[in-house]
Amino acid sequence: MSHFGEFDDMNLWVMTRRDFLPLALLAGLSVWVLADHGLAEAADQEAKAPSISLTVDYGDGVQKVFSQLPWRKGLTVLQALESAKKHPRGITFVYKGTGSRGFLTQIDDLKNQGRGANWIYRVNNQLGDKSFAVFELQAGDAVLWKFGDYR
Repeated sequence: MSHFGEFDDMNLWVMTRRDFLPLALLAGLSVWVLADHGLAEAADQEAKAPSISLTVDYGDGVQKVFSQLPWRKGLTVLQALESAKKHPRGITFVYKGTGSRGFLTQIDDLKNQGRGANWIYRVNNQLGDKSFAVFELQAGDAVLWKFGDYR
């Protein structure tokens, strides 16, 4: 008798019942490892998908952070807000105008106050230099909407 299986009268190798369990476990483990590796690759691909982040700072110590909103070529700050709005714990917002005249007036329950606190956006810590409705984002950009006095 060999160490693993045995040979029959015709010198053909025959697996015994005792040998089946370790092989079955080995096969199952191989499938599990390969499947787990495939899931890890899928998660890596998702993590590598181009994205932007959006932070809403209410100016009172509370923030909402959307750390990985999907990015695509031509994505504007307005479209990033729309994406955050669709999130299960998203935001609401109101704006007036379109295109280069688009102007945000409210996020959630906080409205612009005219001469007081207002919503101001920055991209990568730089003050937005055009309407949020036309400002195009790049992959990896960080958008911050902050409610406060203009500075």
